[in-house]
Amino acid sequence: METRELRYFVAVAEELHFGRAAQRLGIAQPPLSRAISQLERRLGAALLKRDSRSVTLTEAGAVLLHEGRAALDAVEAAEHRTRRAALAVTGHPGVVLATKAGATSELLAKLLHAYATEPGSVDVDVVLCGPGEQERLLRTGRADVAILHHPFDDLSGFDTEELLTEGQVAILPAGHPLTTRRSLQLSEVTELPDLPLPRWPGNDGTYPDGPGPEAQSHSQLFQLIALGRTLLVVPDSARSQLNDDLVAVPIVDAPEVTTVIAWPPHSRSRAVADLVRAALRL
Repeated sequence: METRELRYFVAVAEELHFGRAAQRLGIAQPPLSRAISQLERRLGAALLKRDSRSVTLTEAGAVLLHEGRAALDAVEAAEHRTRRAALAVTGHPGVVLATKAGATSELLAKLLHAYATEPGSVDVDVVLCGPGEQERLLRTGRADVAILHHPFDDLSGFDTEELLTEGQVAILPAGHPLTTRRSLQLSEVTELPDLPLPRWPGNDGTYPDGPGPEAQSHSQLFQLIALGRTLLVVPDSARSQLNDDLVAVPIVDAPEVTTVIAWPPHSRSRAVADLVRAALRL
């Protein structure tokens, strides 16, 4: 099975539409259809159910979508990590750390300071991500190490060390009636008609349906909250970033959030090992 075939199939499986998949891949639809049919013949299994109105995955297709995504991530990761290893040999070492924008900023600052004291520390390129993006960067090799948050991020396949466990709070506009409360229930903040929850883009860049505003960054979102357009449920450490326009109220029944430092188990990077060791000293 070729990487090109996997890429073609994953595009069709995610779009469930040959025309949109062909546009996404930058190719014409007929060769895409032929490639999928050829792949099905080679595997001896129908991957897609097609009719005049829709395209759906078969059970075998669902398996290949899951495995294909992982395989493509592994190929991309191999490319990026090989390139960075080559840079290290030529005297330009570095480590890429991915973290969610607006999260655990105090913890991140302490981590970077602790790592800077390690003998042989190298430059750390910090990549600020949208929700869930840091996990994707780590899986595809665009990041060497990441700060992830359980239960929101998928930790499977990574080595991890726990750094912090905390409750969650609702970030509300100052003056909202709920800001007078000492605590809230999760159901109270997820069902507010005047403050619908924000909508974040998926991996394909599209937003789910819903009444909440489209969010692109935490700084933009904090402005929308101050304007009374939405609210946000985040770990308690986000309090440190709030100004007078925003108020944090604890949510007593929200699941606790565990912040971890994560890295690929096969990593041989000394910089990653030193960064993890620095994190464990915090």
